[in-house]
Amino acid sequence: MKKILVPIDFSNYSEYALQAAALLAKQQNSEIVVLHMLGLSEAVLIKNEAQEASEAMYYMKLAEKRFNSFLDKEYLEGITVTQLVQNYKIFSEINDLALKNDIDLIVMGSHGTSGLREEVFIGSNAEKVVRTSDIPVLIIKNPMDNFSIKEVVFACDFKIENIRPYHNAMRLFDTLNANVHLLYINLPGEKFKSSDQMEESVKEFLFKADAGNLDMYSKVVYYCDYSVESGIFNYSNKIKADIIAIPTHGRRGLAHFFNVSIGEDIANHANKPVLTFKI
Repeated sequence: MKKILVPIDFSNYSEYALQAAALLAKQQNSEIVVLHMLGLSEAVLIKNEAQEASEAMYYMKLAEKRFNSFLDKEYLEGITVTQLVQNYKIFSEINDLALKNDIDLIVMGSHGTSGLREEVFIGSNAEKVVRTSDIPVLIIKNPMDNFSIKEVVFACDFKIENIRPYHNAMRLFDTLNANVHLLYINLPGEKFKSSDQMEESVKEFLFKADAGNLDMYSKVVYYCDYSVESGIFNYSNKIKADIIAIPTHGRRGLAHFFNVSIGEDIANHANKPVLTFKI
């Protein structure tokens, strides 16, 4: 992993993401690219060229000044850090920048939700980036003093559409030398599957995904619970996983992971970092 992108808004959550990215960068000898999106308003952009240039320069200088103090952290010592200030206003532009700069991973801070009245990262930029990113996005919501990715839960329903995120996840986890638990949640009621049915669907998926190689089959865990969310949380806590990884349908949002709002609930309510891979 050569480059990690960290979008910054100078909040505490941005610092959580930066700290996690720094720990990963030191482990992988990676470079960190920090990005601040100015998002200048139309009121600025419709002024004449001289005024626009003057105000844009002012905001650029202000952001650069804030960067100097924000990046003055001991945990960044020894890491190559590149600063970018762009007048981006739509979050798909972060994906364009990531692809242009050969970014391997995006790390973002997020507040998630704090109550039932909040839904799907309300007011959060993290979800907007997840929806538009072709690059894996790691969502951090808490301070990461000793962050590492050693034990990973990759949860999916082993449908054929998940082959792409599965490949991307396995490549990344191989780079990180992480131990991967492939998790299938079996539910009661109409969605319940027998052991034979689960094994058959998983073997079919891995056979197609890995060109007939079933070596990863030994990594599959079948876990029974009353909901997909609780199953993922309970198993991840049981093995003390460092992160939860899930596939997502990108622009259609996390709501299309498995069904209804399961992906949103996982990314919003998980205490652990969540890593998303676009289907």
